[in-house]
Amino acid sequence: MAIKVFIIGGTIDNLEYNSKDKAPKNQKSIIPQLLRQSRITVEYNVEKIIFKDSKFVTDEDRELILQKCKKCKEEKIIITHGTTTMPDTAKYLGQNNIPKTIVLLGAAISGNKPNSDALFNMGFAFSSVQLLPKGVYVAMNGKIFSWQNVKKNLDTGFFEEEK
Repeated sequence: MAIKVFIIGGTIDNLEYNSKDKAPKNQKSIIPQLLRQSRITVEYNVEKIIFKDSKFVTDEDRELILQKCKKCKEEKIIITHGTTTMPDTAKYLGQNNIPKTIVLLGAAISGNKPNSDALFNMGFAFSSVQLLPKGVYVAMNGKIFSWQNVKKNLDTGFFEEEK
C-alpha cells in the first residue's frame, strides 16, 4: 500500500516569514521535487493541506490535519511540517489515537538550499514510517521521538526528549 504525504509548509518547503501579512502568495511546494531528488521508490501520494510557516499553524489547522489523517485510506502517513510547532501538531494527533503510523518531519535549512538536512530527513521519515508500529512520531536528524516525549530545543535547534 502507498504512503500518504501531507504537505503543511515550513522551512523544509522554503517557507519562512515573520507575519501572516508577509506570507508568500502562490508559492509552489518543493516537496514533490525533493521526493524525486531523494529517489524514493516506494509508492506514495502527495496532498497539500495547508501551506504555512509553522509559527502560524492553529488548532483549527491541526484539526484539519487530523481529519485528513483519519479519512485517508493509507495507514502510513508522512507529514512535512515546520519545526517550530511540530511537537504541538504531533501531540494533537497523538492524543487522538489514530490507528495509523504517522511520522512528522521538517528541516532546519530549506530543501532547496546548500547543506540542507531536508533530503536526509525525508529519507529517514520514509524508512521510519515503514518500520514503526502504529502511533505518531517525529523523525528529525537521525532520531525518532514519540509524540508524548518530544520538544524542540530553541537554543540548539535540535529535537530532544522532554525532561
